[in-house]
Amino acid sequence: MPYHESASSVSHWLICFAVIFLCLISGYATRAQTTDSTAIAVSQVPAKYFSQVTGKSQKMQQLVDKSTAKALQRLQKQEKKMQSRLAKIDSIAAKNIFSHSIDSLGNLKSKLQQKAGKYNPSSLGANYSGYLDTLQNSLSFLKNAKNLGGQSKALQDKVSGSLKSVQDLQAKFQQAEQIKAYIRERRQQLKAQLAQYTGFTKDLQEYNKEAYYYGQQLKEYKEVLKDKKKAEAKAMEVLKKVPAYNDFLQKHSQLASLFNLSGGSNTAQNLEGLQTRNQVEQLIQQRLGGSGPDARAAVSQQMSQAREQFNELKKKFPDVDNAADMPDFKPNEMKTKSFVQRLEFGGNMQFARSTQFYPTTSDIAGQVAYKFHKNGTAGVGAAYKLGMGTGFDNIRFSSQGMGLRSFLDWKLKGTIYVNGGFEENYTSNFQNTQQLKSVDNWQGSALIGISKKYKINSKLKGNVILLYDFLYNQHVPRTDPIKLRLGYNF
Repeated sequence: MPYHESASSVSHWLICFAVIFLCLISGYATRAQTTDSTAIAVSQVPAKYFSQVTGKSQKMQQLVDKSTAKALQRLQKQEKKMQSRLAKIDSIAAKNIFSHSIDSLGNLKSKLQQKAGKYNPSSLGANYSGYLDTLQNSLSFLKNAKNLGGQSKALQDKVSGSLKSVQDLQAKFQQAEQIKAYIRERRQQLKAQLAQYTGFTKDLQEYNKEAYYYGQQLKEYKEVLKDKKKAEAKAMEVLKKVPAYNDFLQKHSQLASLFNLSGGSNTAQNLEGLQTRNQVEQLIQQRLGGSGPDARAAVSQQMSQAREQFNELKKKFPDVDNAADMPDFKPNEMKTKSFVQRLEFGGNMQFARSTQFYPTTSDIAGQVAYKFHKNGTAGVGAAYKLGMGTGFDNIRFSSQGMGLRSFLDWKLKGTIYVNGGFEENYTSNFQNTQQLKSVDNWQGSALIGISKKYKINSKLKGNVILLYDFLYNQHVPRTDPIKLRLGYNF
């Protein structure tokens, strides 16, 4: 072989070796960089994050169990009541219709004290929660990255404990959805079996109410779960900046499993056999016949009509995710809210009208309201009357009185509300609380007016209230009948 050909061959192999070596080095550097970024992310996750997740998950499990037990107890009581009434008409039918079901409800209630079982993420349904899915995968990512971050055994235990709590909560929700499905099926059975008997319409409606509100309570719990605390929000912010975490989420989330996204290059193969929209339209065209109307126009028209009807139903019942759960009564949106969730805290300020530009007094009030209806609240409050002097050249703060308030707020339309209430105001300067016991210095007010509410940010709302005092002419000295208040509430 000539010398120049031999040298050329050697050079060729050296170039190939160099390219392979550079690729290996590049891949190693990329993996090292990914490992370093993951390790840094793990170290930046707040330690309080795990205790918050564990505590929230365990508390939610208790709430789900408590609501489920109450619902089953009420339904069991309702069925016993219907069985007793039916037994007077047809004892055999009463035994056949209710005996097994009453025992089943009791068994379901007793099983709540047991472990809910292993969470099965194989299918997406009403029990799916995007928040819980992301939370579980975040903890799974941190658990799998334990060797990357040099985590201590205590931290590894925290990660594992939090992950188990979230999985137990998901299993608990899955168990609750199974019970919900049983109740839905049982309700349909009772409706069919009792159709031939009169006098059970009201009982079936009560049964429907219990089933509906139970489903709405589960939905409410899932919404409450989404409220992230500071440590949890920080952890999510840190993890989302890590490419490895985003890849892990795309491969292991429930939505990824639904669309076979974890299969990489096999995704296209897994989608084989699914009909495209054009294929469906062609099939409809064949069924309609060659002389029939155009398939695309027929499909579009039918879909448009169905969409309009669906949107109307969603407006009436935005929280219903199953047609079988459609209520035959007007639901109370506040029924599934806890007492604390119905409370609204806020305050307002009122300045006494003066002939000068400078106000002489200011009423600073704090209040708490209870939301008894989606359109109405009632509450109480207390006000402190702060004296501010006689002008800009004589600013002097002093205690000029205090007040006790009660009020009612009802929505008229949009952001306009009618507001009214009764108040008692102590109108004299006081130095200590003993002086407030003097009845002579207290004046009553009967107020009514309108208020305009507006949004300041996601957690704070403002309001402007204009009130008229019907008892102003009984005050000595006479007070201003018109009161303007600027307020806010959380």
